[in-house]
Amino acid sequence: MVGQKPSVGRTVHFVSHGTPFRPDGSQEFTSECRAAVITEVGPETESNLQLAEVEHWDEEALHLVGLCVLNPTGVFFKQGVRWHPNNRAGTWHYPERV
Repeated sequence: MVGQKPSVGRTVHFVSHGTPFRPDGSQEFTSECRAAVITEVGPETESNLQLAEVEHWDEEALHLVGLCVLNPTGVFFKQGVRWHPNNRAGTWHYPERV
């Protein structure tokens, strides 16, 4: 979905962080996609534009968004979330087509 700009009210996915690994290597909760609604869209900044050029970001990565993340056990709000094409923990992306 390259070329789209995020907008308030749009449904996207937030990739949860999961819980830290225990000493035995197990993890209570893994990182996974959660439904989220964009609540704010931050402006493109000069520093974002420079970093985008260095790191070869797509246009979506220029925009930091605020999200209302919908979890099975409740909701939480997160600001300054960056788009990432490979679904890295702590980032957002457009839902995959099914």
